[in-house]
Amino acid sequence: MSLQALIKLLTILGLIGIMLSIGFKVRIGDILTSARKPRQLIMSLVANYVLVPAVTWGLLYLIHADPMVAVGFLLLAICPGAPVGPPFVAIAKGDVPFAIGQMVILSCLCIVVSPALLPPLLDLLHIDGELRISPLAIGNTLLVVQLLPLCAGLLMRHWLPELTGRIARVVELLASTILLAAIILILFREQQSLAGIRLRGWGTMFVLLFSSLGIGWVCGGPDRKTRKALALTTSARNIAVALVIVSTNLAGTPAVTAVVAYGLISILGTFVGACGLALFPESSGSPIPQAPSECCTNG
Repeated sequence: MSLQALIKLLTILGLIGIMLSIGFKVRIGDILTSARKPRQLIMSLVANYVLVPAVTWGLLYLIHADPMVAVGFLLLAICPGAPVGPPFVAIAKGDVPFAIGQMVILSCLCIVVSPALLPPLLDLLHIDGELRISPLAIGNTLLVVQLLPLCAGLLMRHWLPELTGRIARVVELLASTILLAAIILILFREQQSLAGIRLRGWGTMFVLLFSSLGIGWVCGGPDRKTRKALALTTSARNIAVALVIVSTNLAGTPAVTAVVAYGLISILGTFVGACGLALFPESSGSPIPQAPSECCTNG
């Protein structure tokens, strides 16, 4: 088996395992928590599927990014719902049930919305059709490796709660290890490309990271815990899904390097952001500083 085929196999198995483990742990009530907050749900969809892709496209247009590098960034921009979101929200002392619901909803919508968004974004950057990326093929792949394992996990949790409770952590650790192995192999294969990333490239990644955090925070509404949840679930892009798409359609191209580089920046940066947000008060209210008299009144 070639290294490229091994990476593809590991990314697919890793994503299947992660989605299965999510199904083992998620309660229907967590999903309903997000559904009961229609304003925040709508703003989450706008943040993740409109504003983040728009900002990403704008930055790529301004820096005249290499077409294949642009594809990698855009793939992450249209792939929200990272499994690391809820744990990071817990660190930040945010609304964890809401974050779990968002992760599940965004992951499910990703199967339809992400393949639909990619072609027009590529057209806007004048990237021609020689890439031969089929939105239908991407949707079918995500259906098999993302939605079906998630649904299987949810059903197993409903029918066999004791069994899933015992094996959920094991499945999650195994899937994370498999995905980590795939990332390590990609880093080994793409080490020269990663080393060749210029300062402008790293700067663009950090601008996207801070922009995503800011978009989620602003769209989160007046409740401080919900703001934290939406900020962190928006900034943490789903590297597992993006890796499956890129390894299946664009293996051996700079798009893979872009996905790995920004994916890791997204995860690490969101973790640091979660630690920083943990220092914010948990009370509801606008993030805008209060007037002096109000501050005194509130103690």
